[in-house]
Amino acid sequence: MAAKFELKQGKNGKFSFNLKAGNGRVILTSESYDSESGALNGIASVKKNAGKDGNFERKTSVKNEPFFVLKASNGEPIGRSEMYSSTSAMENGIASVKANAGIAAISNLTTTRK
Repeated sequence: MAAKFELKQGKNGKFSFNLKAGNGRVILTSESYDSESGALNGIASVKKNAGKDGNFERKTSVKNEPFFVLKASNGEPIGRSEMYSSTSAMENGIASVKANAGIAAISNLTTTRK
């Protein structure tokens, strides 16, 4: 299975996407968007910004679990990771996003397809 972005629409009408690695595991989750086009722009931003290590903000949760936030060049967050068990696991997650984002296809699972 190849890496892919899965675009979906929630029950609240908002749009979001997940970046899944080739093994099917979610490696990045987006913010919510008001429109499908906004979410597609978010995917384009991930593709553009994921190759730059400086765009990954490494953080620690209140439960002391490492995670990261991918930011656009303007500093706005465009996606975040799951919580990891260790810093090295988080760094592997960042490496996976860097390797997969640029080549991932888009799978549109929304109900508003034309």
